[in-house]
Amino acid sequence: MERFELIVIGAGPAGLSAAIEAASCGMSVIVFDENTRPGGQLFKQIHKFFGSKEHKAKERGFNIGKNLLNEAEELGVRVELDSTVMGIFRNKEISVMKNDSVKHFKGNSIVIATGASENMVPFKGWTLPGVIGAGAAQTMMNIHGIKPGNRVLMVGSGNVGLVVGYQLIQAGCILEAIIDAAPRVGGYGVHAAKLARIGVPFYMSHTIKLAQGIDRVEGAIIVEVDKSWKPVSGSEKTLEVDTICIAVGLSPMSQLVRLAGCKTLDDPKKGGIVPLCNEYGETSISGIYAAGDVAGIEEASSAMIQGKIAGAAASKDQGYISEDEFKARQKKLENSLLQLREGMFGHKSTAQVTHTDEGYELSHSLLKKGYISDTELSHYPGIPTEDDLKDGLVPVIECTQNIPCNPCQDACPKGCIKVGDNITNLPSIETSVKCSGCGMCVVSCSGQAIFLVKQNHSPGYGLVSLPYEFSPLPDVGDIGYALDRLGNVVSKAEVISIKKTPVMDETAVLTMKVPSNLTMKARFFKPAMKEEKII
Repeated sequence: MERFELIVIGAGPAGLSAAIEAASCGMSVIVFDENTRPGGQLFKQIHKFFGSKEHKAKERGFNIGKNLLNEAEELGVRVELDSTVMGIFRNKEISVMKNDSVKHFKGNSIVIATGASENMVPFKGWTLPGVIGAGAAQTMMNIHGIKPGNRVLMVGSGNVGLVVGYQLIQAGCILEAIIDAAPRVGGYGVHAAKLARIGVPFYMSHTIKLAQGIDRVEGAIIVEVDKSWKPVSGSEKTLEVDTICIAVGLSPMSQLVRLAGCKTLDDPKKGGIVPLCNEYGETSISGIYAAGDVAGIEEASSAMIQGKIAGAAASKDQGYISEDEFKARQKKLENSLLQLREGMFGHKSTAQVTHTDEGYELSHSLLKKGYISDTELSHYPGIPTEDDLKDGLVPVIECTQNIPCNPCQDACPKGCIKVGDNITNLPSIETSVKCSGCGMCVVSCSGQAIFLVKQNHSPGYGLVSLPYEFSPLPDVGDIGYALDRLGNVVSKAEVISIKKTPVMDETAVLTMKVPSNLTMKARFFKPAMKEEKII
């Protein structure tokens, strides 16, 4: 039997972070994971993270995963893959199956970071090939380079459904619609807006009735539901799809927690059955900790901080750091975690939030259809006035919810954008400062909600600079279409410039020329087909 001072179960963001924290304090650490590669969900995540710099905001998930692995390796953490932990026994002993053989290990402390599993919703035809989970779709696209399908229906409008929906389009799929039985979009509005301006329709208060097909998915019938969640007769719609992607939430994988004998509770707000933990992640059994989604469903940024707290607590318990040093670390990490839990999507919020923390009424069209209407737009502090627009190049920040994110503030070298000390504040424009047009705010925004507008570029025409993450990139001089926030064509558009440098991390700033009166409407460039004639 091999012995380690800390055993970590799960090599995802929480587990690796716990291992790194403990190893940096001098502990001997081993990590087990049942998968063939470490990193958990991080290596599927090609989008940029939210939060602040300390939360790794504007970094892509797979890059964060690489950095965590490198750091763990440098600290001497041993990572065992294809290793299934079968049970946790008395005295913190575990049994691990690898290559059809079972070995036993003993730890002074254990961190359980087993993550979560996807929920599924049953419906007629749900076992047909072509019905897949959003996580499976991400694995196919971002790990194996395989398109999950050609025409896809996304069931679920939470962040997972919105983010994976966008990545499906990046992979070359057609996203026919996003549906959700809830009456309002569940994820960040900026994620929904990215899809709406590409033309993806949202059907709130809709669920899937059945998948059509015999040997595989050949279509889907969706139906509206009333306030009692019952189908509305006669409201059925048929969608021509070959793939149905399910993103209806996650459940903590707490089986090992229960096998270990830790006390649990069923907490719907945390996703299901979770261990009863103190503020350090320690369960009811001394020396056994839980971190990440197994302790409650949150974002990966929160999981990493929880892992660090658990790793530091284990180090303190075994005498590697003093009580005072631990308290200092824990306080800093806890404050960082609390930042991520603030705002309308935080722990204190409910689905009935109607106004921002600043008192602005939330956009009804954003909650219902995924886009901000023209009449609602001017209410928010990131939107320039008519006088500002006449004064030259200005940033337009279409971020209208209290999301924990502030990289736009740090990205602007001129100080045009202000968020303040609270990272969930709505960003505002400093009109006294002239925008340089560098575009760093555009590429740093994890929600792709910042645009640069120059209303009077030439007689009758203005410029709109926008984030662009599709391949292939258009060429300068290409003529295509300008789409509005709902994905409707509003005019033809010409690509004036494409700016893409290593510091922009694969996000290009595309600048298009459109009629001056449309600069506050045009929000996406759609290339024309080669054989298409643009009038």
